[in-house]
Amino acid sequence: MSYQQLLGDLKKKIYAPVYFLHGDESYFIDQVVDYIESNILSDSEKEFNQSVLYGKDIDSVTMVSYAKRYPMLSSYQVVIIKEAQDIKNLIAKESNDKRDAFLEYLQKPTPTTILVLAYKHKTLDKRTKLYKAIAKHAVMLESKKLYDRDIAGWVTQYVLSNGFRIHPKAAMMMSEYLGTDLSKIANEIDKLLISLKPGDEIIVSMVEEKIGVSKEFNIFELYSAMANRNVYKVNLIARYFGSNSKANPIQMTLPSIYSFFNKVLTMHAMGARAEKSELAAAIGVNPYFLQEYIQAAQTYPLPICMRNIGYIREYDLKSKGVNAERMEEGDLLKELVYKLLH
Repeated sequence: MSYQQLLGDLKKKIYAPVYFLHGDESYFIDQVVDYIESNILSDSEKEFNQSVLYGKDIDSVTMVSYAKRYPMLSSYQVVIIKEAQDIKNLIAKESNDKRDAFLEYLQKPTPTTILVLAYKHKTLDKRTKLYKAIAKHAVMLESKKLYDRDIAGWVTQYVLSNGFRIHPKAAMMMSEYLGTDLSKIANEIDKLLISLKPGDEIIVSMVEEKIGVSKEFNIFELYSAMANRNVYKVNLIARYFGSNSKANPIQMTLPSIYSFFNKVLTMHAMGARAEKSELAAAIGVNPYFLQEYIQAAQTYPLPICMRNIGYIREYDLKSKGVNAERMEEGDLLKELVYKLLH
């Protein structure tokens, strides 16, 4: 089941006896758990009918004993297991254990219990008997990490779902500077929305001010300068990044430059006859930014583009001290952009 469908069912008061939430992306798991914890029972019902436990403190037998209880003066009892990946003996050793408390419970769950397991930071092995039983008898959500190219789209959808708008460049800027931690991004967006009225738009200047992005020396200006092979501007930004390495660490800058040239490489692979909508979808950017990549594909023919990707990988290793004398981040970046542009 998808995150949107699961949350939609909960809001319609369509409940299942068991929810198993697992995966590398904790944000979606936390959102579902928070909704269940806050909304299924009233405040008066929670006192006797809501239990929040932690995996490291229990085993599967204890969890099942909680789940088998019946509610008091309520239609449901809610049992939430946070950090469920730490539950002792959750996964039975199939060769030795003929009986398993949770497996047996899944076959016949208590209908008045809503049992929620938040199994975070990893996925359950699909080969196990437990996975197959959960997939058959419970609601399962696999919460996957988003690809870098999908973050800006997620930012836009998050803002729209809260009744606001966001400029495409502002969404891209947030995705570049806040990384892939959805909880962190959502928190920063919420801070921006506090001062806005419903329907207002988040614009670039707001992101620059609140997140502390330089108006002239940022990754988007670097993309634009590289697309047009503006040697002066590229070097100016590279020097700025090098002199402000704490705010612009090379470990963040290099993946961004790699992403830029990887998109250009995809443009070459798609060919000149591809529709603009297809190109934008293929490289994972808003059509608003497509012209910049069209220009970059003209500036960097396929062999040069592939050569540049090789340079970026080389300097990524150098930045980590592999096959290189110790160099300052700024010097590495200036040396790299020289090679990229010549």
